[in-house]
Amino acid sequence: MSNYICKLHEQVERTHVRYQNRYGIAIAGDLYTGKDLDKTKTHAAIVVGAPYGGVKEQGPSVYANELAKRGFVVLTFDPCYMGESGGEPRHISSPDLFSENISAGVDYLGLLPYVARDKIAALGICGSGGFALSAAAMDTRIRAVVTASMFDMSAAARLGMTPEQIQERKETLSLQRWKDAENGEPEYIPSYGEEAVDEIPEEIQGIWREFFEFYGTKRGHHPNARGNFTTTSDLSFLNYSLTDHIDEISPRPILFCVGERAESRFMSDIAFEKAAEPKRMLVVPDCNHIDLYDDTAKIPFDKIEIFLNESLK
Repeated sequence: MSNYICKLHEQVERTHVRYQNRYGIAIAGDLYTGKDLDKTKTHAAIVVGAPYGGVKEQGPSVYANELAKRGFVVLTFDPCYMGESGGEPRHISSPDLFSENISAGVDYLGLLPYVARDKIAALGICGSGGFALSAAAMDTRIRAVVTASMFDMSAAARLGMTPEQIQERKETLSLQRWKDAENGEPEYIPSYGEEAVDEIPEEIQGIWREFFEFYGTKRGHHPNARGNFTTTSDLSFLNYSLTDHIDEISPRPILFCVGERAESRFMSDIAFEKAAEPKRMLVVPDCNHIDLYDDTAKIPFDKIEIFLNESLK
């Protein structure tokens, strides 16, 4: 399925690829390279992870298109259990599996003869920012990390809840497992329709309205990214913290990119405090959360390129 949200640059070529993650699940990816890339030499490479619930045809294609034009070898992918990747039942998520998908991308890139294994970085948009940090904390082959509108899905699972509410949530999800077992399949309730809509429902407000603006309208809608995951997927996130060990990424560098007006900005601030040096925070003026998904006038590509060149030299 195509439906890419941006037009492929005339100087860039995109090739569909398939490979396996550590769990043996087939991953569907797109490899982006400049048409003039000298494949007799080795080059720096980047694996780009989509926002939580997103697929490779959305935000990752925007980043890959631009970064490949600038000389990087770039891999995008559909997370396992999503899009064109393998895994049954569909729409399962897990912090461990989704972090593993980043490392599986490193596996693939490192086997290409024109990629320098010591010059591979991870770039995570929104939820994949947390997954990229988690992957880099354990996978030392990831030599640098860039996050854009980073969202820590493990923190989000408990956000704003009292201990009593957390226990109640666990009880609800645990009992849902009985229903799933009885039905023979897990409950999945998508957030967006199969087709894009023109109007955002008035009752949707705050950052959820931003998400709907991207995923629910023609701006970013894709039939493989209808939002949400199986209901019981949240149990894994309640029991796993993505950012507990990100100080161990050091001395490898991290660049946090966040919108000045992003409601999620506090998540990048928290992760930035947890991370050890070298680290940088780049605040993009007049920018909200989803602007860093696809707005090429606001995504700081020049500064990302400088950071990657310095970090991977």
